[in-house]
Order: sequence, then C-alpha cells, then structure tokens
Amino acid sequence: MSPVSRYHRQTLLPGIGEAGQERIGAAHAVIVGIGALGCASADLLARAGVGRITLIDRDVVELTNLQRQTLFTEADLGTPKAHAARERLRAVNSSIEIHAHAADFGPRNAAGLFADSPATLLLDGTDNYETRYLLNDLSVQRGVPYLYGGVIADRGMSAALVPGDGRPCLRCVFPEPPAPGSQPTCDTAGVLGPAVAMVAAAQAADALAILCGRIPTPTLLEFSLWPDRRRRIELTHNAECACCVNRRFEFLDADRTDDTTSLCGANTVQVWPGGMAEQRPVDLVALAARLRPLADVTLTDFMLRASLREGATPIDISVFPDGRALVRGTTSAATARTLYARYVGA
Repeated sequence: MSPVSRYHRQTLLPGIGEAGQERIGAAHAVIVGIGALGCASADLLARAGVGRITLIDRDVVELTNLQRQTLFTEADLGTPKAHAARERLRAVNSSIEIHAHAADFGPRNAAGLFADSPATLLLDGTDNYETRYLLNDLSVQRGVPYLYGGVIADRGMSAALVPGDGRPCLRCVFPEPPAPGSQPTCDTAGVLGPAVAMVAAAQAADALAILCGRIPTPTLLEFSLWPDRRRRIELTHNAECACCVNRRFEFLDADRTDDTTSLCGANTVQVWPGGMAEQRPVDLVALAARLRPLADVTLTDFMLRASLREGATPIDISVFPDGRALVRGTTSAATARTLYARYVGA
C-alpha cells in the first residue's frame, strides 16, 4: 500500500493536503508516559503518519491497565509498556520509525533520550506533576511545542503550549506544582476510559495542527463527563514567569540523588539507587545468577524480574538495565529501598 493511499482521507482535508502530510512524515513526536493517554495519542499519531515516534515509560503492563490502555493485550502482561506499545504500533504502521525506552524520564536522562533526533513535539502521557514541569522546562528551553494533558476519574484537561511570541507556558498558568497529597490519584478516584480518549484526541488534533503550520489558540480545555460539563479557558502569558521569562529551568536542573516514587494504582515503588547522578548499566545476567538461589527469576532483553520466596507478602522486583527497579507488593519507600539494597545492591 503506497503512502498516498494510506493517508488519502487525511490529505483531503484543506488543513493538511500533500504538503501537510510531508510535514507530518518528517516530524518526531516524543511521548512521555505510555499509560492511558500515551497509548491513545501514540496510536492516533502513528496512524496519521508521524514519521518518528519515541515512547518513554518506566512501568510494565499490569492487568488493571487493560481497562483503558488500548495498545496492550493480556499477552503483554509483565512486559515494559514502551516495548509492548512499540510492537503494537509497528503492526499498525510499518512505514514509520518507532523507538522505545523503558526508562524513568527525569533530569538525569531527559536530554539524552532523544539526543540523536531533536523532538518536534512533546506529548504528555504522565501521571505526576514533577514530570509535567520537567517537560515544560524542555519545551521552553528548546522551543518545542508541549501538548499537556491529564485525566482523573471522569474529568480531563488538555492544552497546546507553543513557546515563543508571548504565548504562555505551563508555569504561566500553574506557577508551582500542587502540594503532595492535595490532588486525587487514579488509586483514589479511578479513571474512565472515554475521558482518556477525549483528552488524547484533543492532544493529537493539536499536534497535527502544529505540524501543518497552524498554532492553536492558547486555551485550556476542561471537561467532566458525569455530569457533562465542558469549557475552554483562555490562557495568558505571565510577564514574571520563572520559566519562559526568567529562563529558570528548575525541574530540568534538579539534582536528585535518592529517588523513590510510588506508582499510581500499582502497589509499587520505583527505586533509583542512591548517589546515581547519571545512568550506570547493570549486568542483568550476573544479577540473575546471584538471585536464582533466592527467587524465581525471569530474564529478558529488557529487564530482570525476581519473585522473592521469603515473607508472607509476595514481593516482585523488576530491575532494568539502567539500574532502576520497580518493587511490587509495597507502597513504603523505606521498604522498597531496603529490598533494593538487600537483593540488587547499593
């Protein structure tokens, strides 16, 4: 099937045409977070013919993901989300490049993950504010449009934030992240699949408009489905913004040496080993040999998973080549760090 016939219905649109399709095909979309939003937006952009898509996610597929994370099936359970999504998208569109990183997107690696090909767009599929503010720093620093999105329960928000010419960035609208514990999470409030689809569709539509040379009006789309309420809020530039005016990239420049994060809805804590200012590769084969007398070990090209045989509560540790680990079966950061030190090492 030729590219013309694949995208024929899309190129008929006056806002796209053949020239717009060429721009779409030359673009590089970086999607951070391949959960519900990331799956839906990646699928839409791959089908639209975005020429290069980079997928970044730190987690693996769980059964509870399948209710709303549309790129995954039961066969993907236990597989890193970025890799499972890449294989699905390759089956959807084999004519584009798709790159996967099973990694925690943070100050350590934000620049390096797509250094070989500058991003044309940054898409938000995350579930935490710190990563969103980091994406905003990158957007402003590099002049790359940022497609913000978020969903909780039946509610959603999205905005196209295009740096430059006095347009607002995320910190113009929300100068600081909310206080820890002040916002609902998918653990406490749940997530409605159709709300995800609406936000992802808005993100993808804005992304295609930008690629075709049209800058969306800076507004925040906000809605709830039960009851049905929708509104658009005009966004304004803050002349004293710490980020886009004063060029302080506080989230990109953050120095984090001992990082533990509780993952939404997963009874899981992510651990970075203390003192890791940069990525250091782990010999997963050697680690598997050490752990086999103590645990049931599964080793793949992407990760090592060890199911520990001690204690009343089942504990799984998934270790990735960059040293990061997911400790499943606890929400305690202290417990996760202890288990990491005991079984993986300092």
